Amino acid sequence: MAQTPDFFERLVVQLLLKMGYGGPFEDAGIVTRSTGDGGIDGIIKEDKLGFSQIYIQAKRWNPDTTVNRPEIQRFSGALRDEGASRGLFITTAQFSNGAKQSAERQHIVLVDGETLTKLMIEYDIGVSVSQTYSVKKLDSDFFSDD
Repeated sequence: MAQTPDFFERLVVQLLLKMGYGGPFEDAGIVTRSTGDGGIDGIIKEDKLGFSQIYIQAKRWNPDTTVNRPEIQRFSGALRDEGASRGLFITTAQFSNGAKQSAERQHIVLVDGETLTKLMIEYDIGVSVSQTYSVKKLDSDFFSDD
């Protein structure tokens, strides 16, 4: 939460690439400019020519804040302006029921702060492994006469 909104937008694009979205080419994930972006904070290109793209809205808001329907509707308008068929709204906050219903009708995937945190841990974004353990069991095949 102490990082800038620009940092958060880069984090989100990096997470999506690490999750396997985008292709194995340069500029598969783009963070748009911070001002005048038209409501689109990032774009994931799923093919080299850009025929299939995921548009991203990334909001670094207080975790106690609730994203409501009007924010989803604004993002939906930004998607329509881009001619996009799908989008991802990802935030450090939470979503109201109205926002969830609106997003579902408009094919917008929502990721709240709790889910974002779990994904960051799962895909090693902003975390590192400090210790691992091996659990051993007896290999009975090794001791068989066959």
